[in-house]
Amino acid sequence: MKKYFIFFLITWQTGLTQPFYNEILAFKKQDSLSFPEKGQILFIGSSSFTLWKEVQNDFPLHRILNRGFGGSTISDLLFYFKDIVIPYQPKQIVVYCGENDIANDSLVTGKVVFRRFVQLYDSIRFRLGNIPVVYISMKPSPSRWHLRNKMREGNLRIRKFTKKKHRNLIFVDVWSAMLNEKGEPKEDIYQEDKLHMNRKGYEIWKKMLEPLLLK
Repeated sequence: MKKYFIFFLITWQTGLTQPFYNEILAFKKQDSLSFPEKGQILFIGSSSFTLWKEVQNDFPLHRILNRGFGGSTISDLLFYFKDIVIPYQPKQIVVYCGENDIANDSLVTGKVVFRRFVQLYDSIRFRLGNIPVVYISMKPSPSRWHLRNKMREGNLRIRKFTKKKHRNLIFVDVWSAMLNEKGEPKEDIYQEDKLHMNRKGYEIWKKMLEPLLLK
């Protein structure tokens, strides 16, 4: 009885100090009930993936494993790397993250996001070899339009980085595809909060990602 209490206390204290601990525990619980097949396409990132409930239906020719957790930053992906990446041995990884890094901390610049992404990329290469990686650019959310210069800088740096690397690293520029003729975010592809996408927004992503996913 004492051992169970100590385990509960440690788990409870960890959950209080480490962001997203409960979300990661939920993934582990899912895995304990039915562990995902290895060799799937792994989606990791923030709420744009968490809310993509129809992602498997959108890509019926592919096996998708979604491990996005809302509000996460690239630093969070790095912290939980051994929990949300390593166990699944994916054949391809799709990343959407970086937007929250900038929105959550005024000191974070596009350059900082770029450096964090390089850390994530290096971790993938070190642990999983030359597995194909797709990075989806930060999107132009209307509610975060005031942060556009930082996001553009981050996108540009990461895009340049992908050009210098192997063909197994691809940059997807959804930023440009989600702007109107005035160069501003398309209002009709977002939910009322002007941050998260509606179905129209996901249709844009679906069209751009489909040719890049491994069969």
